[in-house]
Amino acid sequence: MEFGYFTLSDNHYADNPRDANQFVSDITAEAIYADRLGMHSAWIGEHHFNSLGVLSSPELVLTYVAANTKHIRLAPAVNVTPLHHPIRVAEQWATLDLLSGGRVDFASGRGYDSREYAPFKVSFADNQSIFEEGMEVLRTLWSAEGRISHHGKHYQFDDVRITPKPIQKPLPVYIGSFSKPSIELAARLGCGLIVAPFAAAMSYGGLRQVADLYHETCAKHGQKPQRLMCSYFTHFYDNKAQEDAARARQIRYYKECVIPAFPGDPATAPPSYRYFIAMVERLHKVRPEDLTENSVLLGSSAHITEVLKKVEDAGFAEVILYFNVGMKPHAQVKEEMDRFMREVAPAFEGKHKERRAA
Repeated sequence: MEFGYFTLSDNHYADNPRDANQFVSDITAEAIYADRLGMHSAWIGEHHFNSLGVLSSPELVLTYVAANTKHIRLAPAVNVTPLHHPIRVAEQWATLDLLSGGRVDFASGRGYDSREYAPFKVSFADNQSIFEEGMEVLRTLWSAEGRISHHGKHYQFDDVRITPKPIQKPLPVYIGSFSKPSIELAARLGCGLIVAPFAAAMSYGGLRQVADLYHETCAKHGQKPQRLMCSYFTHFYDNKAQEDAARARQIRYYKECVIPAFPGDPATAPPSYRYFIAMVERLHKVRPEDLTENSVLLGSSAHITEVLKKVEDAGFAEVILYFNVGMKPHAQVKEEMDRFMREVAPAFEGKHKERRAA
């Protein structure tokens, strides 16, 4: 199993003294540091207008990361595809794949915050349909040898060929999923899947159930299953004071960042987001003592290793780790990243040992 760095650049906190520009610089430095530690990948979220996070251009940050690293794979977490024209998305990420020597893992999703859609004049209510058509256009543009035309519900164009082309054939594509429609789309298109354990637990019972559903759906569509990945909030502690601080950080993230961003009103949530209603209700009630391995890696290196062994047994090939959450200081984030790669990662087979040595 491999391990990656992950962030959504959460910065939507009350009385927050942290400057957004400095936070983006910190995140960029952490992604570069992840390469030096031997991590497999860096996954950078896309958010707009400080709705939850403050990093709006993962493709630009990852281009800078690519120029300052040798091994780490480069991925959005996720590209909010309905907000962008698929031709432009295809061009940008193909260019990064070329310049990085074939290190792009492209991940796509439709987001969950209507406030990010409104200024772009994109329909939040119709974003499932926009997302599905955009994904099909993207993959066709990356794989087509010649020029293509497309006449769909949301996108129409004639005689288009993007340049440059990705040097990976095919360029790895993942769908970020909170819901059954996204799992269905990933399986139908033959894409990999990224899930959040807390959403998997709420919607399906756990990660193993998500893996089973994905494999069953791939079989239904005659597709070979691709890599399964999940993300985890990650906090180390060695005493009660550190534990209390870590749990408080995570609760603050849920209450101040996630709840305001997730659709929580049955009267206004589009049908494809109704499953978020139950999530929001549960997050309103969550207490520090309620945090479990269904959502958070929390504790000693030995305990975190034990939890991740279960994830590995469920069939997941990579875990991306969200260290910088809940206003955790930059220096502490780097310390925990280093600790993870020294004390947890060696318990798992993977190329991280070779990369760290290099």
